[in-house]
Parts: sequence; C-alpha cells; structure tokens
Amino acid sequence: MKPHTLGSLLVAAQFGTLGALLLLAAPHLMQAPVQVLAWLSLSLSGVLGFWALLANRPGNFNIRPTPHAQGQLIAHGPYRWIRHPMYTAVSLLGLACALALGSALAWLLWLVLSLVLLAKALLEERWMAALHPSYARYQARTRRFIPFVL
Repeated sequence: MKPHTLGSLLVAAQFGTLGALLLLAAPHLMQAPVQVLAWLSLSLSGVLGFWALLANRPGNFNIRPTPHAQGQLIAHGPYRWIRHPMYTAVSLLGLACALALGSALAWLLWLVLSLVLLAKALLEERWMAALHPSYARYQARTRRFIPFVL
C-alpha cells in the first residue's frame, strides 16, 4: 500500500471515530453536571491544539502522517516535550467525549481512535527520520504523546 493511501485511510479512521464520539457526546457535554474530568480533558485538548498550531508554521504540517518534503522539524512550543501534540490534543478531545458518555461504546471508540493515532505517529516518525537527519536525536529527548511519560 502506498504511504499516501495508508495515511489517507488512517485520517479517515481518525475522523470517523472522533466524529462518532462528538456526535454521541455533544448533547451530554452541554448538560450539567458533566464530570470535571471531561471538561478538564476538553480544555486541555483546546489549549494544547492551539499551542501546537501556534508553534508550527502554516504549510509545515500535514493532516496525513506523510511529512512535507520541504517541511522543517519543529522542536519548540509543545514540540519541545512531545513529538505529536496535535495527536495528543485529538486524543484528549476523544477522552472528554468518552468521559461525558461513560458508555462501553464511547470507550471502545476512544480506544480505536487512540490506536489510529498511534499508527499515524509510528508511520510519521519513520518518515520523519528518513527526511530529517536530526530526528533520531529529537526522538531521544522527547516523548511521543505525554511529556516525561509516554
């Protein structure tokens, strides 16, 4: 399978699972009381996603895990500690939905979303290492999704 095709399939799976979670959770997120953890996860998702966008420059990132040939390795902002802050932000958004719903289906969708994001990250890391000679050093000093942990 071509990298572009595989990346597109993973993006479709990501948006499908996240979309399902958002559709199911939207009515619950607007009702009081929604768990504090759900709102905290939602807030962290927004802050981290916005910070990652500010740290990156337009045209440097790609929704697919395929890096741009002329793209630069970003190692400031949240990228100083984690390699995939946008994936973490998406996962936190899905987690907020799962927490708000609390159903087996919601947790299953969040698990699938997390596995899709992991697959995207692994592919992206392989391709980034091939494109950027300094990527191995960057990987050695950062975590994939959670600073100092994972």
